[in-house]
Amino acid sequence: MDKILGKYQEQTYALMRIVVGFLFFCHGAQKILGLLGGVDGEGATAQLFSQYGVAGLIELIGGIAIALGIFTGWAAFLSSGLMAVGYFKAHQPGGALPIHNGGELAAVYAFLFLFIAARGSGIWSLGSRFGKS
Repeated sequence: MDKILGKYQEQTYALMRIVVGFLFFCHGAQKILGLLGGVDGEGATAQLFSQYGVAGLIELIGGIAIALGIFTGWAAFLSSGLMAVGYFKAHQPGGALPIHNGGELAAVYAFLFLFIAARGSGIWSLGSRFGKS
């Protein structure tokens, strides 16, 4: 596979960063802006200064920063921590394994964001355009 896809690793990484950032942004838009059904399916928003509201702000701002590739390392590191805390606080008490406690998405996001934090913004990013990661 490396012979076929290896030459496109920069592009596939950029696509992953953009898509993952956008999807994370959607979670924040749901909580903070009431878009995509809101927190209750009817457009309700989270209280801004609650734990849920702060998580939504990190998702909203961090997601767009990661997707655009600006302050990527910091945004991804903060988002990774948020997802790790979210996993252990909301999911882990429901069972030892993510498949049993519904925490697969939180676990995947935590490790994807950790990888993005370590790797930086890459190509197709505002950070690379302006010499920042």
